[in-house]
Amino acid sequence: MVRGPLYQAESKPLFSGHETFPLRYGWLKKVYDTISKNSNDPDNKHIFLKDDAIARFGVGKNMVASMRHWAMCCGVITEDEPTGHLIPTAFGDFLFGPRGNDPYLENLASIWHLHWYLCSCDNSRPLKTTWFWVFNHFNEVNFKRDDLVEGLMKLAKARNWQRVSRTTVQRDVECLVRMYETRTSNNIGTVEDNLESPMAELGLIRGIKGYFHLVRGPKPTLPNGIFTMALDSFWNHIGTSHSISFEMIAHEPGSPGRIFLLDESDIIDRLLVLENLTQGTLRWSETAGLKQVLRDHPLGEKDRQTLLVNDYRESHHRKEAFR
Repeated sequence: MVRGPLYQAESKPLFSGHETFPLRYGWLKKVYDTISKNSNDPDNKHIFLKDDAIARFGVGKNMVASMRHWAMCCGVITEDEPTGHLIPTAFGDFLFGPRGNDPYLENLASIWHLHWYLCSCDNSRPLKTTWFWVFNHFNEVNFKRDDLVEGLMKLAKARNWQRVSRTTVQRDVECLVRMYETRTSNNIGTVEDNLESPMAELGLIRGIKGYFHLVRGPKPTLPNGIFTMALDSFWNHIGTSHSISFEMIAHEPGSPGRIFLLDESDIIDRLLVLENLTQGTLRWSETAGLKQVLRDHPLGEKDRQTLLVNDYRESHHRKEAFR
């Protein structure tokens, strides 16, 4: 039986909202700044629909809608359910606030964090069907766009989702590929810059000779703190057991192993440092041949902030060392 949030009875598909535009540099900060300045306006949910929205954001009408979509899905702003009132999140404050740690998304730690938010399941954010399915259920290494479209159409049929059009799914797949793809130069074999979206910096999808390649393996630019927070969030979503198996961490839909496209060796290396990283709250164990992580309690907000701050501090030191 296939598991994961896409296969739960209450799951509803989301194949649109981005208006075919991938997330672009500068968009999240623009939305964050606008919502922050208007957080006391009880009608701020209409900011993206007002006549001055095009002038306010400096883009076309469809792009304004796309900016709102990405800010919601990336966890930078959130919507109050009953009223629709929009407010910045703690994560938005951390990145883009007055003392923001990375307002221009220059740090790969920020982009890894955004990738986790886009491809994981959390009730505070919309679940993007294509993003979740590709990074959690699709098992091929090399693919063409049509392979993803066919897989998603089969999913829609199996789940009996109504009014899922092939054209809409094709546009969603195209948006994902454009957002993540890095290209390899035919001349020197190096990766060319893709300036359209910050997500391309992660190198998770590579375009090679008419195909695309999901790059599974070690991710040296993924900080251990963000991996740890992702593991804790995944754990909270699937239940509150005192332990979680290595198999689930590496292979379960919604797990950090799946979403970050990690190999088992890299995951083991990260699990071995959990105890020091969390002051003993999470601990790797191989007792009686069982490979698992033990947890006394979920990480608190202060624990998460500490992990994030340490990740950004280490990243800053690495940058300084190369200057």
